[in-house]
Amino acid sequence: MTHKIFIFSIFILGLTLQACQPSPKADIIYMNANIWTGDPANPEATAIAIQGDSILFVGDAQAIKKFQSTTTQIIDLQGKMITPGFIDNHTHFLSGGFQLASVDLRSAKTPQEFIQRIKDFAATLPEGEDRWILGGDWDHEAWGGELPRREWIDSITTDFPVWVNRLDGHMALANTKALELAGITGATQTPAGGTIVRDAKTGQITGILKDEAMSLIYKVVPNPSEQAFDEAFDRAVEHALSLGVTQVHDVSSFGGWDDLATYQRAQASGRLPMRIYSFVAISTWQQLADYVSKNGKGNDYLRWGALKGFVDGSLGSTTAWFYNPYNDEPNTSGLLVNDTAALREWIIRADAAGLQVAVHAIGDRANDWLLSVFEKAIQQNGDNPSRRFRIEHAQHLTRDAIQKFAQIGVIPSMQPYHAIDDGRWAEKRIGPERIKTTYAFRSLLDANARLTFGSDWTVAPLNPMEGIYAAVTRQTIDGANPNGWVPQEKISVEEALHCYTINNAYAGFQENRLGMLKAGMLADFIVLSDDLFKIQPEKIKDVNVLRTIVGGKEAFVAN
Repeated sequence: MTHKIFIFSIFILGLTLQACQPSPKADIIYMNANIWTGDPANPEATAIAIQGDSILFVGDAQAIKKFQSTTTQIIDLQGKMITPGFIDNHTHFLSGGFQLASVDLRSAKTPQEFIQRIKDFAATLPEGEDRWILGGDWDHEAWGGELPRREWIDSITTDFPVWVNRLDGHMALANTKALELAGITGATQTPAGGTIVRDAKTGQITGILKDEAMSLIYKVVPNPSEQAFDEAFDRAVEHALSLGVTQVHDVSSFGGWDDLATYQRAQASGRLPMRIYSFVAISTWQQLADYVSKNGKGNDYLRWGALKGFVDGSLGSTTAWFYNPYNDEPNTSGLLVNDTAALREWIIRADAAGLQVAVHAIGDRANDWLLSVFEKAIQQNGDNPSRRFRIEHAQHLTRDAIQKFAQIGVIPSMQPYHAIDDGRWAEKRIGPERIKTTYAFRSLLDANARLTFGSDWTVAPLNPMEGIYAAVTRQTIDGANPNGWVPQEKISVEEALHCYTINNAYAGFQENRLGMLKAGMLADFIVLSDDLFKIQPEKIKDVNVLRTIVGGKEAFVAN
């Protein structure tokens, strides 16, 4: 009995000593906030304590006092809203950095404005051999659907090549100088997976090239220097942080390896204030597998180990792959931009090697084909802890496909702004029936798919506020659908926030580190000018980011 009393006394003493241990102290405490944590066990709070790069405590003002010391910095947010930092599931990040310094054609509303903007930008070009006008992000639907032609700009760009892409990146316009440098003539054969657009009357090439045909020009475009890549990165980072984007999944426009090298240089020089998940081209899966074997998959700020592939093109370029022809171009139902046998083999082998696979599919037939390949990979390769298959865009789905995402564990990686952009003209492309399962946010969530959100920047604006607005209202940017385009697919503000935070963290294997505000998680969060739950949904797109915190450090503070 005496022995038992002794043991019990030691136990009580231990508890007493533990209770007497001082609480860890915070470096910074943000007080008087309206916090949406994303944590179902603690969904709302008013204060958050940070120690180092991690969250120490999330709760109320009274409970957080024990984490305060004489050196703790206290920041009173005066009731402003805090959310976890936004993760963007799909960007062409360095392309965005380059576009920020290039000609802006996205908002051009007429052919005349398109021409004038190129003329004005051309006047700013320095002298030199490698003068190219690139980027642009034009949208021919803004002026009624007529595709631009090289004749529009040849007279103002005789001395240098022009290669400006449509905003979706699946077709672009070359002036005659660029065509000559690429050796493209009326006799040039169209590459598999692409289209060289020709005049319907004369048969002459117009300067528009689609999908794989674009490679004919890209092979003669000078590669950017390391300095140019670094400068593009710095511009992109500054823009992202100002919008509350604390991490991007970068699917590249350059194949991925130059991008990864750029990010590694930035980290080595201390210029990486946000998080990057870098994807490379799926055709290089063996190179990536070897690289991961030697170097691992990175750290909390810079990670790799994922691949990006393509099945088809885009709706705007009439190259997305459908079962049935386009209503406005009945001679085509889209195209495949890769050989299906090769793509299938890459997917299965990459999955077996423990790499994450994300593949672009837009048309209904493309999505069905890709889901069947993913299913085959699961059957063939068995269990794989590194497997989180993703379909990038997943825009136009069959009813069966909507159910299959959850059934086989495929992540729909979607970009909601596309719905309010394409919604202006999508019905003329594919008709009233097919649009019913277009950008099927509500249906996918109801089917228990793990829906994720992003921008596809520069195809769409990087701003997550515009993405949340699009998912919640589905009001097209032309104002023609005040009740929402295909309104049955709207989702709630909270669901959209989940898609931009914890669901995206899961899509990048970081759900235990990021995506919600919880003790022990990395301290990535933002402060907003307005409460997203209290304002009218139509005003969400106008909400501003006041502060962006990454790893406990303020990476952006609004003036």
